[in-house]
Amino acid sequence: MGPGRRGRVNDWLDAEHHVERAHELFDAGRWDEAESELRRALSLNPYQAEWHFNLGLTLEAAGRSVDAASAFKDAFELSADPDSHAAMLVGVNLIRAGKPGDALDWLEKAEKLDPGSTEAQARRIEALSQLGRHEDAEELFYVAIQVDAENPELYAAMSDSLMDRGQHDKAVWCLREAARLDPELPRVQARLAEAYAATGRLERARQLYLRELRMDPGDVDTLLDLGSLLVDMHRPQEAAEKFRRVLEIEPDHAEAHSLLGDLAESQGDLGEALVQFDVVLRLDPEYPGARRRLAGLLLGRGREEDLPRARDLLRLELRASRLRPDEFDARALDELGLLLLDAGIMHEAVRTLRACLALQGENYQAHHHLSVALLEAGDVKGGVEHARRALSLQPRFVPAMHNLALAHLRLGQWLRARYWVRQASRIDPDDASLRRLRLMLKLKSLGGVGLFALRAAARGGRWGLGVVTRPPRSPA
Repeated sequence: MGPGRRGRVNDWLDAEHHVERAHELFDAGRWDEAESELRRALSLNPYQAEWHFNLGLTLEAAGRSVDAASAFKDAFELSADPDSHAAMLVGVNLIRAGKPGDALDWLEKAEKLDPGSTEAQARRIEALSQLGRHEDAEELFYVAIQVDAENPELYAAMSDSLMDRGQHDKAVWCLREAARLDPELPRVQARLAEAYAATGRLERARQLYLRELRMDPGDVDTLLDLGSLLVDMHRPQEAAEKFRRVLEIEPDHAEAHSLLGDLAESQGDLGEALVQFDVVLRLDPEYPGARRRLAGLLLGRGREEDLPRARDLLRLELRASRLRPDEFDARALDELGLLLLDAGIMHEAVRTLRACLALQGENYQAHHHLSVALLEAGDVKGGVEHARRALSLQPRFVPAMHNLALAHLRLGQWLRARYWVRQASRIDPDDASLRRLRLMLKLKSLGGVGLFALRAAARGGRWGLGVVTRPPRSPA
């Protein structure tokens, strides 16, 4: 045997050894080490479809869906005969990675290779639901159950589409069918609990979550869902216990810390809430909404020493909103704009609230919030324009009337101010801010001292602070 051939045999033996070692590590749940062994094997022989498939299974188990999809794709392309299962797993992992459009192509390929299997159809229903193509998903569901009406995956997949459309009772029926056909279907009881909760049957939902936990006590997703349900049921101590149980299993679980922060804030424990959101940001600096939540808590505490950090957090959030605009919907931009307003960063508050309205131009509250920002920035004309826009969308919105009255007072238009105070008072006669405005107008009607006071107020620079109707912050 020549040296070249001996070298190839040795490489082959080394590769096989790495693969055997990877199997042992996979069975032990040591995904990173199993991946490393498989990649060493593939560096010696990159053309083994089975090894790419095993790499895909390892990456899937580690929760790395994008990488898993790539490995399964390699396995499919290297197979001597087209492998429908590899094609389907590409699609499954693309769905998990949030790429349902790409997943559809692979799932259709898997279905063509194995027409008698409804498993790929179930995954196609899931992908279509994520794409919002609910009619297509429903049509495919009815076609699939004609082939195999006993496949629990079909009913479970269809329930997602029904939940997205608010058809919760139908979703309950689908999930009950799925549970009847396969009581051990992963998280079927938890998903049924979610559907029951959406119909308002909270106690039934709680019982189903507990049933799921009896089968799998360490299921983190179920613990989080049950904790959130207990919050809705006004059982905060039990909810906190579930979230802390998650942290016993996964100490670095950012969502569990975030939920504990929400719970602490709802109970008035701002110190604990600050601690929890600090931890969230240390674990994941880009955790959705965490910077806004922490900045809001700091501003809400009302301490001067907290202001620099709150502003730093908000500037980081501003930068993120510009670098990754797809991650910021109208609600997030509205909340960010209000926090910037509270932090005294007026120019950016106005800019952010305009961006919010660009996404949701018919939102009367967003128009009101921009009106507040413009008035506090000294742009009375712009503030009046957006307050009127808010009222055109919601004619009985008292805060916009209040701010119109203030704006007209500043402009010296007493009759118009009186008109808006009168309109608002008819709707809410007990509003304290309206009582103050009525007093100012009475002083005006008396002349002399009242007129002098009003003129002084009009000359008073940032008159809006503490007077303009400020909207409350909304939690993230």
